[in-house]
Amino acid sequence: MTSRQGLVMVNTGPGKGKTTAALGAALRAAGQGLQVAIVQFIKNAPTGELTALENVPGIEIRQLGLGRIVSPERAEGHRAAAEAAWRECRAMAASGDWDMIVFDEICVALHYGLISSEEVLALVRNRPAGLHMILTGRHCPKDVLAEADTVTHMDAVRHHLSAGVKAQPGVEY
Repeated sequence: MTSRQGLVMVNTGPGKGKTTAALGAALRAAGQGLQVAIVQFIKNAPTGELTALENVPGIEIRQLGLGRIVSPERAEGHRAAAEAAWRECRAMAASGDWDMIVFDEICVALHYGLISSEEVLALVRNRPAGLHMILTGRHCPKDVLAEADTVTHMDAVRHHLSAGVKAQPGVEY
């Protein structure tokens, strides 16, 4: 491993752009020759950004979610998928093969109790010294926020979806 100091970054809040910001950081890291893993905890749909990133050397994407959780009552079916994604992330971190891991929508999985914040905190605290971790999603628990080196809170000031404009290919997906 290198002498690089691994950072923990969190993109959270109700606004749009949390995953997009993390994917931009992943692209930047790959451009510097770093090996990047992107693990999606909730999402399962093909998107333009993931299609583009599949062709970038140094980036590997694992989409392990079942799709959007529409209510807490329906979250239970997502538990096995989130646990599988979490096992994958722990194995990746332990392998030493990755310089950066994006834990996309892990905060949503934490919010719904699909995985344990204690386990996430243990990985954050005991990660390899040079590993960068980016955690995304709404409702990031305060104890996880407290361990992060950088926290970005996305706020929705205005968004065209609120005005009834449908999601646009190349903009939202």
